[in-house]
Amino acid sequence: MTKYEFGLNTFGDVAIDDKTGESMTYGESLRNLVQEAKLADELGINVIALGEHHRDEFSVSSPEIVLAAMAQETNNIRLGTAVTVLSSDDPVRVYERFATLDGLSNGRTEIMLGRGSFTESYPLFGYDLENYNELFEEKVALWAELLKGERFSWNGTLTQKLTDVEIYPKVDKGHQIRTTVGVGGTPESIVRAVHYGFPVMLAIIGGQPIRFKPYVDLYNRAAEQFNQPIEPLGMHSHGVIADTEEEAMEIGFEYIKKEMDKIGIDRGWAPMTRERFEFEVAEGSYYVGTPEVVAQKIAKNMKDLGMKRFDLVYGTGGQFQSDREKTIKLYGEVVIPRVKELLGDAE
Repeated sequence: MTKYEFGLNTFGDVAIDDKTGESMTYGESLRNLVQEAKLADELGINVIALGEHHRDEFSVSSPEIVLAAMAQETNNIRLGTAVTVLSSDDPVRVYERFATLDGLSNGRTEIMLGRGSFTESYPLFGYDLENYNELFEEKVALWAELLKGERFSWNGTLTQKLTDVEIYPKVDKGHQIRTTVGVGGTPESIVRAVHYGFPVMLAIIGGQPIRFKPYVDLYNRAAEQFNQPIEPLGMHSHGVIADTEEEAMEIGFEYIKKEMDKIGIDRGWAPMTRERFEFEVAEGSYYVGTPEVVAQKIAKNMKDLGMKRFDLVYGTGGQFQSDREKTIKLYGEVVIPRVKELLGDAE
């Protein structure tokens, strides 16, 4: 059995039509995502996960619905989120939706819980950002209770009061929805995940990956202290893969910069310079280049950080349909087998 897993993540960035050169409609972009999942499944990639956003550049605000469509077009790939913004949702409704998806996909569902790096969903669904931490803390606790699949009671402060209830549909007996917590770099998030026995996915989207090593060490120490099993940890980062270095760099700089600069307007970041982009490719968190270059970088950072799973965030900033497809194909056909070989896990 392989020791490592590899996935694809997308935030549902609205893609560009190859024929017209124009941005797809939201409907076209969503249908394109389903076809990308089908391709990833045919390539044997372990998991595809969708982000949840409520902004104009992204087509996915309801990932479970898109995942349900993917479930009908795929056979083996696991279908997940990266992340579900649990803080601004009702955990009971989220559980019901994922239990439904789990049935439709024959047990291939997984969920990544997070607070979300964007905050649009809080006012949109009537939540106060002043309770940013408290909402997540209480809702993760409720989620952990829901996962047991048993009759239960709950007396929440920011959530509902429930008395002796069961939630439907139930997942198959002996099965549980695979749950991970997405962490952007706060020690409290690591400790919280360990407390509930959830694996962690590190969102490493900038800077040198090795700076996240203290969080891995903290996870291991906390697991020992809480007497919890040490679960396999994962990381996700942006990337573009092409046949030549020049092609990958041009696609990556145009579209990753486009996305980061747009986010930067809200967060006060300076526009990305070419020098900054090249640093991220050479030493930082962007996996941009030929299959061999990308494979070498993934293998090195997985080994340095002790990661068991790597998810490539593809399609950042939109990108042409054919370029997105090229990244998926090269990732599945060349990069993943090569990384396994470099890590001594070749099949």
